Amino acid sequence: MVKVLDIKQNFLGLEKQYSTFENSKVVVLPVPYEHTVSYGGGTKNGPDAILKASQYVEFFDEETKREIYKEYGIATLPPLSFEKKKNEAAMQYIYDTVFPLVEKQKFVVALGGEHTISSAVIAAHAKHYPDLSVLHFDAHSDLRPEYNGNKYSHASVMARVCEFLDPTRLVQAGIRAQCREEAEFIRDHGIHTYYAHEIRQGSYTKILKYWDDFIIDNLTDDVYISFDVDVFDPSIMPATGTPEPNGLFWNEVMQCIRRVSRKRHIVGFDVVELAPIKILPFADITAAKIVSKILNYAL
Repeated sequence: MVKVLDIKQNFLGLEKQYSTFENSKVVVLPVPYEHTVSYGGGTKNGPDAILKASQYVEFFDEETKREIYKEYGIATLPPLSFEKKKNEAAMQYIYDTVFPLVEKQKFVVALGGEHTISSAVIAAHAKHYPDLSVLHFDAHSDLRPEYNGNKYSHASVMARVCEFLDPTRLVQAGIRAQCREEAEFIRDHGIHTYYAHEIRQGSYTKILKYWDDFIIDNLTDDVYISFDVDVFDPSIMPATGTPEPNGLFWNEVMQCIRRVSRKRHIVGFDVVELAPIKILPFADITAAKIVSKILNYAL
């Protein structure tokens, strides 16, 4: 029997009948890895903060009119313990944990931790779904070949993904901070990047088309979502290590994910880079609500 967290610790505070591993389609995996943060720290506390805040998220989703946990079950695994594991060893550890879950046809939700973790989770899904594409919500393009001498930096996570995934299957939304080399990488490798300023200026608003139509058009049938909470404007998500102004807002992001879910098959996702601030608990609730909403859309 696979060990899971109980009602006092698990996502949404679910009773045993809805949260055992055997009876659950959804598996929430806390991944409190933090090794390469470059400005503000605290992402290792993100998974626990999300789980604690989720206990105050309503079961019933007013938009989809569902209580998703009753339909699918949601099991929450104990947090991964990294001890002395870092960089490549840490990524291998995450991959070795996630891939068997995907093989068992579980719907995996990884809670970070710094964004570095996503490369391993995506790799596990790409092994199972050969046509996988990645929808990457972020303020940063994360395409540096390395940062501060470390190719496993959070600033390089999507560069690592492009080593095993066709870069044309990477679709980015909300980007508003990058170096020149990243912009050139995007141009040279055909990555589909939708910058926040272009979305704001209406660059993708055409007759009968909106910006998220272009995102959908560039996604394959099977989609993995990597969600860095700093994609949001700091006014609604201040609790992150590298906040950037002119971010996206709740409704436009949720509209995009909702529309993607209607046209494509979302196979898994992560929510990363929450760095909790004790005096601003609303950010933790927002992150927990992100997880709940994506589950409602994806399933």
